[in-house]
Amino acid sequence: MRYLRGMESRTEINELGEFGLIHRLTENLPQYHASTRFGVGDDAAVIDAGEEFILVSTDMLTEGIHFNLMYTPLKHLGYKSVVVNLSDIYAMNGRPEQITVSLALSNRFSVEAVEELYSGIRLACERYKIDLIGGDTTSSAGGLVISVTCIGRVAKDQVVYRAGARENDLIVLSGDVGGAYMGLQILEREKHVFLETNGTQPELEGFDYLLERQLKPEARADVIQHLAELKVKPTSMIDVSDGLASEVLHLCAESGTGCRIFEAKLPIDQLTFDTANSFNIDPTTCGLNGGEDYELLFTIAPSEFEKIKGDPHFTVIGHMSDPEAGKTLCPRNGEDTVLQAQGWDAFRA
Repeated sequence: MRYLRGMESRTEINELGEFGLIHRLTENLPQYHASTRFGVGDDAAVIDAGEEFILVSTDMLTEGIHFNLMYTPLKHLGYKSVVVNLSDIYAMNGRPEQITVSLALSNRFSVEAVEELYSGIRLACERYKIDLIGGDTTSSAGGLVISVTCIGRVAKDQVVYRAGARENDLIVLSGDVGGAYMGLQILEREKHVFLETNGTQPELEGFDYLLERQLKPEARADVIQHLAELKVKPTSMIDVSDGLASEVLHLCAESGTGCRIFEAKLPIDQLTFDTANSFNIDPTTCGLNGGEDYELLFTIAPSEFEKIKGDPHFTVIGHMSDPEAGKTLCPRNGEDTVLQAQGWDAFRA
């Protein structure tokens, strides 16, 4: 029997990539309720709840795609599955309040294994003061799938979208980037050594920071609080999950701007820098395309610069420009190049 009868042509999903597929499926999607203020296309959906907006975000983690249980502790995985969703709410300048958790489990998982996973989920809820209010559990033909939905709130005059940046706005990044990617490289290297040598124990000493960035990241609630204390409201914002370059281009696309990113300004931790070199990987490539750092990338009006000047939380890495000027990377030496997204894509990876 022919699969999907009546289809005269076939487009491979990897031709579109994750965001191209989402755009194709949701383009011109009608909305029937005035309370839906913003649907697909940002870090979270925005729903009018009267005095405030409700924010809703969902992320799915799939074994073999997003994580490898050979080196990912279940407790860490549970924690991370919550944090990556909270990060989306913070990227809207909001505060997360509740989550639901859904699991698809194969028969190789015991009750004790699921309890260990949930110990990490509980720890994240405790750390960020989040209520776990429901979810679903089902069987899986193979592997583990985790889907978390996060619900949050934001004052109507404080919500920040990806669209909103203007020409000459400064591009600002919290923390540093590339560490999570190098943590993954270390874990993958030690996995291969273990398999090829029939059990040689991994050498992970000295890489704690990189491993934690990969296995147990934190959402930047502190950045949202600090911005409020400084009385700085970003003009646009996104979290860094798929790679810094990818996220910058998302802001440009939604805001209708170009950009200039300065390589010399990229905040790359010294351990990340040294480890990348030891792997013969360009540290700048790690910083721009590594992904899973869950830092916040945002833009501010030039008039707000004095408020963040010298602040250790933030690094100004570039500025928005006229869209006709394009999206460029200004290297330490040499001519400007086109900024390209080479980070994570669920269907092109």
